[in-house]
Amino acid sequence: MTDTAVSDHLRKNYADYYAEGDSEWRWLGALDKAENVIALCGDVSHRTILEVGAGEGSVLKRLSDRGFGEELCALEISPTGVQTIMNKQIPQLKECRLFDGYAIPYEDHAFDLVILSHVIEHVEHPRKLLYEAARVARHLFVEVPLEETMRMKSDFVFDKVGHINVFTPKTIRWLLQTCPLEILNQTVTIPSKAVYLYRNKSWGGAALSREGIVAKALTPSGHVSFYVPLRPALSSQELGKKGARPACYSFLELLK
Repeated sequence: MTDTAVSDHLRKNYADYYAEGDSEWRWLGALDKAENVIALCGDVSHRTILEVGAGEGSVLKRLSDRGFGEELCALEISPTGVQTIMNKQIPQLKECRLFDGYAIPYEDHAFDLVILSHVIEHVEHPRKLLYEAARVARHLFVEVPLEETMRMKSDFVFDKVGHINVFTPKTIRWLLQTCPLEILNQTVTIPSKAVYLYRNKSWGGAALSREGIVAKALTPSGHVSFYVPLRPALSSQELGKKGARPACYSFLELLK
């Protein structure tokens, strides 16, 4: 366990985070996120699943709809997130709890699979959370945006979305390896056309990429995946040439 706490300004930012709309976007985006989990974790034990930083529960609901996992649990720092998850009445959901952002209130290796989907980019002390997630997991899946690109601004400005860490395929790989996690494999996937078109219509359409990596944990374990804004929306001709639609970086780390 850990005594690390989330800063007050971040906790306040997320308190009402899920009472302010964007549910349609999260539900649509969760389709690709859930598919990434299933693609990487389908061949490993996943009867019991914990999602840490479960948001409003869209990923868990998608997994439930696919029949992936028999017992689902959720942890979230936002009270509005917890309430929204409970309101979804997910059939396999066994428990949904508010937590402090770092200390995971379960025993070692309590779950077959722990999911951190689009969480690490929000976290002040990512290794603390990765250690904790790996402690309670037999396998760990992580998905984050890869946002350190040519489009990245020189100076940080906080916004409601709350991304305070940025990654490239190399830096996220290093982060996992220093936890320590041994990378076993990696893959690049292209998210659905619907996700791309929705983002393009709503926000001017930064094209996104996702890459996946499979890894073996030296001590803890898990799956990891990353969501990556690459550049502004491309023309149809550019898309045809470069295939630059949304994509994801995924890791699978397995316990010894």
